Amino acid sequence: MDAGTWDLIERLRDWLDAESPVTGDSVKIMRVLKIGEEFGEVAEALHGAMGTNPRKGASHTWDDVHKELCDVTITALIALASLTPDAHKLFEERLRHIADRSLT
Repeated sequence: MDAGTWDLIERLRDWLDAESPVTGDSVKIMRVLKIGEEFGEVAEALHGAMGTNPRKGASHTWDDVHKELCDVTITALIALASLTPDAHKLFEERLRHIADRSLT
C-alpha cells in the first residue's frame, strides 16, 4: 500500500479518536470488535448475493459484497493503526512474510 493510503487510515483513526466517547484500552477493544461487525455485514451481503436466505432471497448484489469486504479491510487497518504506531511497517512485513511463505 502506498503512503497516501496509510495517511488516510491514520486520519480516519484520528477522527475516530476525536469523536468517540470511548477512551484508553477500550478503544483498542472496540476497534478490534468492529472488525467482527463488518465481517457480519459481508456474510449477510454474500448470502443476499447468492440468494441463500429463503426468507430474504436475492437481497444484495456482488457489488455489495465487494464494498463490505473493503469495509472489513479498512476497519482492520484502522484497528491495527490504533494498536501500534508501526502499523504500516508491521503490515508490510507481514504481507511479505506471507507472500514469501506462500509464493516460493
